[in-house]
Amino acid sequence: MQLDTSRAALIVVDMQKSFCKPDGKVPEIGLDTSLCQAAIEPCAEVLALARKADIPVIFTRYVYAPDYADGGVLVEKIMPQLAEVKALRAGTADVEIVPELEVRDTDTVIDKNRPSSFYGTDLDAVLARLGRTQLVVCGVTTNCCVESTVRDASHRDLEVFVVGDACAELDEERHRISLMSMGMLFADVIGIDDFRKAAL
Repeated sequence: MQLDTSRAALIVVDMQKSFCKPDGKVPEIGLDTSLCQAAIEPCAEVLALARKADIPVIFTRYVYAPDYADGGVLVEKIMPQLAEVKALRAGTADVEIVPELEVRDTDTVIDKNRPSSFYGTDLDAVLARLGRTQLVVCGVTTNCCVESTVRDASHRDLEVFVVGDACAELDEERHRISLMSMGMLFADVIGIDDFRKAAL
């Protein structure tokens, strides 16, 4: 695939305080988010390149209702600690995009309550309105929300480019394997330098 800035949109996945700041709620349940915190700078670099190339920017946020009624099996059975510490709760600072990424009024922000950015959201309609058939993807976490989004995008026959060094996972080995999996069938895995060459 060849990246075409006139056809591409950037999706910045879940770069929120909860996952990417030491005082976020996710670390309170005992998860080490230091690798996610380290993704802020490379994501900011990708974002700056996209803005220079006039590529539309879409941010996603993982957000639960205040009573977690939309939490499903993940909150009810697998990770009830999320509700216990009030992580990713709508209306709190925990769900906000980290300030280093500077969300603008012209950007699109999509809230979701499942890993895929397409599930239960209007992302399909946003991309149709923008006339974009390629996605550049960065953010966290690689093997969960990034990969779920990438697979769903591929199922829609969108051309997907994952900026591997601007994604992060709680575990480096899961990050590596996820990039390998996405690169096999669902996306081209590129680096920031590759994106820079294509975008500028």
